[in-house]
Amino acid sequence: MADRPAPQHPARLRKRAEFLAVRRGEKRRGRLFLLEVLDRGDEDAPRLGITVTKKVGNAVVRNRVRRRIKEACRIHAIHDMAAGRDYVIVARRAVLDAPFASLKDELSRRIADPAEGRGKG
Repeated sequence: MADRPAPQHPARLRKRAEFLAVRRGEKRRGRLFLLEVLDRGDEDAPRLGITVTKKVGNAVVRNRVRRRIKEACRIHAIHDMAAGRDYVIVARRAVLDAPFASLKDELSRRIADPAEGRGKG
């Protein structure tokens, strides 16, 4: 188990101004969540913020959604995050009902491939 280096965990977005800055970036919509990505233009570690609004449910439901997303990021999507970028995940209630494997796949796909689903004509 020691032969595989531990991935660098993303730093957290903590301030409202940081979350608002990411809103200027690219938006990648999905069935389970909206992913907002901002390229900061540096090579520092990626930063992650998770937003779950009151529309999703009460505090218990929101915390369950947040924990599922954090775990999917921790074990799977961290490898797809690029240095120098900020990511904000705006969760939808569908995260609770989705199988964990599909949540991991969707998150990884949205983070890794910004042009997926777009046709170039």
